[in-house]
Amino acid sequence: MRASRGHTVPRPFVLAILVLVGSGCVQPLTLAPNDADRVLAHRTITAPNPGEKGSFTVKKLYYGSGGDTRRPEYRDSLTYKTRTVDASPYAKAEPDVAKSRKKYWGFDNTKFPLNARVWYPEGDGPFPLVLVVHGNHDMKDFSDPGYQWLGELLASRGFILASIDENFLNGGLRGENDARGWMLLKHLEAFRSLNDSAGKPLFHKIDMARIGLMGHSRGGEAVSIAGAFNRLPNYPDDATQKFNFNFDIKAIVAIAPVDGQYRPADQPTPVADYNYLVIHGSHDGDVSSFSGLSQYNRFRFTAPSNMFKSAIWMYRANHGQWNTVWNNHDNGDYSVRSLNLKALIPGEQQRQFGRVVIGGFLEATLHGKDEYRAIFRDHRSAGNWLPPTMYLQRYGDAKSHYLATFDEDVDVSTGTAPGVRITADSLSLWKENDVPARARGGTFRSNVATLGWNNTPIGKDTTKVRAPARYTISVPDSLRTAWHVGSTSTFLMTIGATDQTPGPRKLPRDTAAKSDSASKSKGKVARTPASDSAAKAAKARAKLKPPKDSTSADFTIEMEDAAGHLARLPLSAFGEVRRPLESYIYRRAGKDKTNFPTLAEPVMQTYLLPADAFVKANAAFDPSSLRAIRLVFDLKRVGAIMLDDVGVTGR
Repeated sequence: MRASRGHTVPRPFVLAILVLVGSGCVQPLTLAPNDADRVLAHRTITAPNPGEKGSFTVKKLYYGSGGDTRRPEYRDSLTYKTRTVDASPYAKAEPDVAKSRKKYWGFDNTKFPLNARVWYPEGDGPFPLVLVVHGNHDMKDFSDPGYQWLGELLASRGFILASIDENFLNGGLRGENDARGWMLLKHLEAFRSLNDSAGKPLFHKIDMARIGLMGHSRGGEAVSIAGAFNRLPNYPDDATQKFNFNFDIKAIVAIAPVDGQYRPADQPTPVADYNYLVIHGSHDGDVSSFSGLSQYNRFRFTAPSNMFKSAIWMYRANHGQWNTVWNNHDNGDYSVRSLNLKALIPGEQQRQFGRVVIGGFLEATLHGKDEYRAIFRDHRSAGNWLPPTMYLQRYGDAKSHYLATFDEDVDVSTGTAPGVRITADSLSLWKENDVPARARGGTFRSNVATLGWNNTPIGKDTTKVRAPARYTISVPDSLRTAWHVGSTSTFLMTIGATDQTPGPRKLPRDTAAKSDSASKSKGKVARTPASDSAAKAAKARAKLKPPKDSTSADFTIEMEDAAGHLARLPLSAFGEVRRPLESYIYRRAGKDKTNFPTLAEPVMQTYLLPADAFVKANAAFDPSSLRAIRLVFDLKRVGAIMLDDVGVTGR
């Protein structure tokens, strides 16, 4: 309703859906076993919890254009009066729609108001400024009050938080997400004026050199659009519209965002050189795929800096509980009957996760508290601050150098950086491919290497040990020197388990021929009733669906230096290695399997492997002469993984 549907569903249609859904059988509650008691048991950060109330007294005010007949707070309770803006180049509507909207709101797209409710800390400041904007929802069910939980937290911790009113962009519009982003920048212009308003509460209390943008759903894409527009001289779709923003935006947060609803020059909005955080829930009943991963994957850092990006997926979180107005109505009025609401984590726990990660992210990026960066490198460092559910996490930073991202060409034997060679031994599956998203036909627009192995012995002697499959990425001397690889380095690799079960390795052609010849030379075996019965039983067993594999796809990471010294550690030494986590969003049995090609979104997990951990494993190993990183599939007989973004960064 909010992300992909731009209109309110007619009530008769809602009732019809209710009847249809109610007549179907109900999906039993199906949840993956929760490992939070073990995974989140050891918090390593000693700083105060960024999700808890700070020491500042929280104040509140409203600003607005004063002509809003539907919103009395933006008419009668204003501390500041702002001007209206002409958004007609960015927000367009068909004449009939435009007429009805003007009748309701009392204004059209040539006079959009700049309205916001603001939470701010009592004190001298100056304080960092953060804007949060909602997404698409019933325009008559106002969304901007739904972030009070964030406003009160952040203001108590020394931030100014403004929840932006863009309800007049909701419902009945298409292709308006560029307007949502542009409006945010016009609000920043308003704050620049508020900061200079002598005798007013925010006079000289706004730090315009430390700005964050945060958005939910369509607003989650809008903040990235605003980030792009902020540095452009012209509007991409009409260059006669001049831009001159250039605000000191340091951080962008996207909450369950859509992606690709605005495509300048028919391509996804490019954004670079901001700190970036995106969060999403497994049981999102509106944006059913982690669309923000597409933005995360194309987000770039163009020069070394202290900036970083992180993507965190929360099991059992939905779309609406990030906003207390929306709550669990991801699909509008019929959510109660259509969605599997019993599977959701309680709303307050979902928002507590938001407090911790959003609070920690803004503390790190706008207050300069680097101790909170650990949360985004490895969420286990936050331990019991996080609600007891499961998380998957991606990470990258502007200091990272990548050996292989698998996006540069179709040659599986070469890496991304010059001179990197890739070899494999005894794999059953080896290819590079785009990652399919949960939504049908969607992808994350980023290639990975898919690697499968089957170490099952072939022949009568099933006890004979076979050499495990291996995958090796070389590290050229020139790169190792240029990147200053050493004992203080940290290696990165992003890995996702799959449900694929590759078949046994194929025998070499001459071996297979000899085996076939030997079997033929034995001649035909006489058939008996007993042998026929056994054959039928074997055929029946073969048709049975094998039990789902519950074993994690753990394997060994092997580092090799120039002298041939090997240091080996299991992947599980650096984080939980899980099977794919399935999620059932709908209440009606079978609907998830009908709607989605996969029940487990392939989000993947970034593992950070400190070089000194391998030195502890083998004191003779010298990271400064690293020659190869090797994946040895020796801890599980049959399995397959996706591999991405293999590289090295600093601490």
